[in-house]
Amino acid sequence: MSVIRSDTNAAFDGRAQARYCCLLAADGLRRCCARVKLTLRRLTETSRTFVGFSSSDISYYTLMCAWKAHENIDFDFCDCQLQTAINSDNETYIKAKCRERLQMAGTYMLLIGADTAYKERFVLWEAEVAIEKKCKLIGVNLDNCRVLNPARCPSVFQAVDAVFVPFSSQILAWALEKWIPPSPATSNWYFSQDWVYQNLGYALVGNTAVRPPKPPPWSR
Repeated sequence: MSVIRSDTNAAFDGRAQARYCCLLAADGLRRCCARVKLTLRRLTETSRTFVGFSSSDISYYTLMCAWKAHENIDFDFCDCQLQTAINSDNETYIKAKCRERLQMAGTYMLLIGADTAYKERFVLWEAEVAIEKKCKLIGVNLDNCRVLNPARCPSVFQAVDAVFVPFSSQILAWALEKWIPPSPATSNWYFSQDWVYQNLGYALVGNTAVRPPKPPPWSR
Protein backbone atom coordinates (compact mmCIF):
# COMPACT_ATOMS: atom_id res chain seq x y z
CA MET A 1 0.00 0.00 0.00
CA SER A 2 1.42 3.32 -1.02
CA VAL A 3 1.05 6.57 0.84
CA ILE A 4 0.59 9.74 -1.10
CA ARG A 5 1.77 12.94 0.62
CA SER A 6 0.30 16.20 -0.50
CA ASP A 7 2.16 19.50 -0.70
CA THR A 8 0.04 20.71 2.22
CA ASN A 9 1.24 17.87 4.45
CA ALA A 10 4.82 18.50 3.45
CA ALA A 11 4.50 22.18 4.32
CA PHE A 12 2.96 21.27 7.68
CA ASP A 13 5.83 18.87 8.42
CA GLY A 14 8.30 21.59 7.49
CA ARG A 15 6.71 24.09 9.85
CA ALA A 16 6.63 21.53 12.66
CA GLN A 17 10.28 20.73 12.12
CA ALA A 18 11.16 24.42 12.15
CA ARG A 19 9.27 24.93 15.42
CA TYR A 20 11.06 21.94 16.91
CA CYS A 21 14.43 23.35 15.88
CA CYS A 22 13.48 26.70 17.43
CA LEU A 23 12.52 24.98 20.68
CA LEU A 24 15.85 23.13 20.73
CA ALA A 25 17.72 26.38 20.09
CA ALA A 26 15.79 28.18 22.84
CA ASP A 27 16.49 25.36 25.27
CA GLY A 28 20.17 25.45 24.38
CA LEU A 29 20.23 29.22 24.88
CA ARG A 30 18.59 28.88 28.30
CA ARG A 31 21.14 26.26 29.33
CA CYS A 32 23.99 28.45 28.07
CA CYS A 33 22.66 31.46 29.99
CA ALA A 34 22.35 29.34 33.14
CA ARG A 35 25.98 28.23 32.79
CA VAL A 36 27.12 31.83 32.28
CA LYS A 37 25.19 32.99 35.36
CA LEU A 38 26.71 30.18 37.43
CA THR A 39 30.21 31.06 36.21
CA LEU A 40 29.68 34.75 37.01
CA ARG A 41 28.35 33.89 40.46
CA ARG A 42 31.40 31.72 41.15
CA LEU A 43 33.73 34.46 39.93
CA THR A 44 31.97 36.97 42.18
CA GLU A 45 32.26 34.60 45.12
CA THR A 46 35.95 34.06 44.46
CA SER A 47 36.75 37.77 44.23
CA ARG A 48 34.57 39.13 47.03
CA THR A 49 36.13 39.76 50.43
CA PHE A 50 34.44 40.08 53.80
CA VAL A 51 36.21 42.06 56.51
CA GLY A 52 35.87 41.16 60.18
CA PHE A 53 37.06 43.49 62.93
CA SER A 54 36.59 44.55 66.52
CA SER A 55 34.28 47.51 67.04
CA SER A 56 37.24 49.45 68.44
CA ASP A 57 38.99 49.11 65.04
CA ILE A 58 36.18 50.42 62.83
CA SER A 59 38.29 53.47 61.86
CA TYR A 60 40.68 51.11 60.04
CA TYR A 61 37.81 49.67 58.03
CA THR A 62 36.71 53.21 57.16
CA LEU A 63 40.23 53.90 55.89
CA MET A 64 40.04 50.76 53.73
CA CYS A 65 36.89 52.17 52.14
CA ALA A 66 38.90 55.31 51.34
CA TRP A 67 41.58 53.18 49.68
CA LYS A 68 38.95 51.62 47.48
CA ALA A 69 37.60 55.03 46.49
CA HIS A 70 40.84 56.99 46.01
CA GLU A 71 43.82 54.70 45.40
CA ASN A 72 42.55 52.88 42.30
CA ILE A 73 42.85 49.54 44.07
CA ASP A 74 40.35 46.88 43.08
CA PHE A 75 38.93 45.88 46.47
CA ASP A 76 35.55 44.18 46.49
CA PHE A 77 34.85 43.93 50.19
CA CYS A 78 32.16 44.65 52.71
CA ASP A 79 31.76 44.85 56.46
CA CYS A 80 31.08 41.48 58.10
CA GLN A 81 30.60 42.96 61.56
CA LEU A 82 27.54 41.72 63.43
CA GLN A 83 27.65 43.44 66.81
CA THR A 84 25.31 46.26 65.88
CA ALA A 85 23.28 44.25 63.39
CA ILE A 86 22.08 41.42 65.63
CA ASN A 87 20.58 41.78 69.08
CA SER A 88 21.36 38.26 70.27
CA ASP A 89 23.92 36.29 72.25
CA ASN A 90 22.92 32.91 70.79
CA GLU A 91 25.98 31.33 69.15
CA THR A 92 24.01 29.08 66.79
CA TYR A 93 21.82 31.95 65.59
CA ILE A 94 24.73 34.35 65.12
CA LYS A 95 26.77 31.76 63.22
CA ALA A 96 23.78 31.18 60.94
CA LYS A 97 23.73 34.91 60.22
CA CYS A 98 27.47 34.80 59.59
CA ARG A 99 26.97 32.04 57.03
CA GLU A 100 24.35 34.16 55.26
CA ARG A 101 26.83 37.00 54.93
CA LEU A 102 29.78 34.80 54.02
CA GLN A 103 28.04 32.56 51.51
CA MET A 104 29.02 34.86 48.63
CA ALA A 105 32.61 35.46 49.80
CA GLY A 106 35.78 33.75 48.67
CA THR A 107 38.06 35.60 51.09
CA TYR A 108 37.81 36.51 54.77
CA MET A 109 40.07 39.28 56.02
CA LEU A 110 40.48 39.77 59.78
CA LEU A 111 41.78 43.09 61.09
CA ILE A 112 43.93 42.21 64.10
CA GLY A 113 44.21 44.98 66.66
CA ALA A 114 45.04 45.32 70.34
CA ASP A 115 41.86 43.64 71.63
CA THR A 116 41.01 41.25 68.78
CA ALA A 117 42.37 38.20 70.62
CA TYR A 118 39.99 38.88 73.51
CA LYS A 119 36.82 39.06 71.44
CA GLU A 120 35.22 35.78 72.46
CA ARG A 121 31.92 36.06 70.64
CA PHE A 122 31.27 37.94 67.41
CA VAL A 123 34.78 38.19 65.96
CA LEU A 124 35.57 34.63 67.03
CA TRP A 125 32.37 33.24 65.56
CA GLU A 126 32.81 35.13 62.28
CA ALA A 127 36.32 33.69 61.93
CA GLU A 128 35.14 30.16 62.74
CA VAL A 129 32.47 30.32 60.04
CA ALA A 130 34.98 31.63 57.47
CA ILE A 131 37.38 28.79 58.33
CA GLU A 132 34.53 26.27 58.12
CA LYS A 133 33.60 27.63 54.66
CA LYS A 134 37.27 27.28 53.58
CA CYS A 135 37.60 30.92 52.60
CA LYS A 136 41.00 32.29 51.70
CA LEU A 137 42.16 33.81 55.00
CA ILE A 138 44.17 37.01 55.42
CA GLY A 139 45.21 38.33 58.82
CA VAL A 140 45.86 42.08 58.75
CA ASN A 141 48.10 43.29 61.57
CA LEU A 142 47.23 46.83 62.63
CA ASP A 143 50.65 47.14 64.32
CA ASN A 144 52.41 46.84 60.90
CA CYS A 145 53.77 43.38 61.69
CA ARG A 146 54.24 41.24 58.59
CA VAL A 147 54.14 37.88 60.40
CA LEU A 148 51.80 36.26 62.90
CA ASN A 149 51.67 38.11 66.20
CA PRO A 150 50.37 35.41 68.59
CA ALA A 151 49.79 37.94 71.36
CA ARG A 152 47.16 39.71 69.26
CA CYS A 153 45.80 37.06 66.92
CA PRO A 154 42.87 34.94 68.13
CA SER A 155 43.91 31.32 68.61
CA VAL A 156 41.16 30.14 66.25
CA PHE A 157 42.86 32.12 63.45
CA GLN A 158 46.25 30.51 63.98
CA ALA A 159 47.55 27.42 62.11
CA VAL A 160 44.69 27.59 59.58
CA ASP A 161 46.81 28.64 56.58
CA ALA A 162 46.06 32.34 56.91
CA VAL A 163 48.64 34.71 55.49
CA PHE A 164 49.60 37.67 57.67
CA VAL A 165 50.38 41.15 56.35
CA PRO A 166 50.60 44.67 57.78
CA PHE A 167 47.71 47.10 57.45
CA SER A 168 48.60 48.82 54.18
CA SER A 169 46.82 49.06 50.85
CA GLN A 170 49.53 47.82 48.48
CA ILE A 171 50.40 44.61 50.32
CA LEU A 172 46.71 43.89 50.91
CA ALA A 173 46.06 44.16 47.18
CA TRP A 174 49.05 41.87 46.56
CA ALA A 175 47.79 39.29 49.04
CA LEU A 176 44.28 39.32 47.60
CA GLU A 177 45.63 38.70 44.11
CA LYS A 178 48.65 36.46 44.71
CA TRP A 179 48.06 34.42 47.86
CA ILE A 180 46.99 30.83 47.18
CA PRO A 181 46.58 28.87 50.42
CA PRO A 182 47.99 25.34 50.46
CA SER A 183 46.09 22.33 51.72
CA PRO A 184 45.60 20.92 54.31
CA ALA A 185 45.42 23.93 56.62
CA THR A 186 48.14 23.60 59.24
CA SER A 187 50.38 26.66 59.24
CA ASN A 188 50.78 30.42 59.55
CA TRP A 189 52.13 32.16 56.45
CA TYR A 190 53.71 35.43 55.45
CA PHE A 191 55.56 36.81 52.45
CA SER A 192 59.08 35.95 53.52
CA GLN A 193 60.81 37.32 50.41
CA ASP A 194 61.85 40.88 51.19
CA TRP A 195 61.58 41.84 47.51
CA VAL A 196 57.79 41.46 47.66
CA TYR A 197 57.63 44.40 50.06
CA GLN A 198 60.56 46.33 48.61
CA ASN A 199 59.10 46.25 45.10
CA LEU A 200 55.90 47.74 46.54
CA GLY A 201 57.82 50.58 48.17
CA TYR A 202 57.98 49.35 51.77
CA ALA A 203 60.75 49.91 54.28
CA LEU A 204 61.45 46.80 56.37
CA VAL A 205 62.48 46.98 60.01
CA GLY A 206 62.61 43.60 61.70
CA ASN A 207 59.16 42.00 61.35
CA THR A 208 57.45 45.25 60.39
CA ALA A 209 56.86 46.83 57.00
CA VAL A 210 55.90 50.46 56.45
CA ARG A 211 55.51 52.51 53.29
CA PRO A 212 57.13 55.93 53.68
CA PRO A 213 54.63 58.75 53.11
CA LYS A 214 54.69 60.38 49.71
CA PRO A 215 56.51 63.72 49.66
CA PRO A 216 54.26 66.74 49.13
CA PRO A 217 54.09 67.95 45.51
CA TRP A 218 55.89 71.23 46.27
CA SER A 219 58.96 69.37 47.54
CA ARG A 220 59.67 67.72 44.21
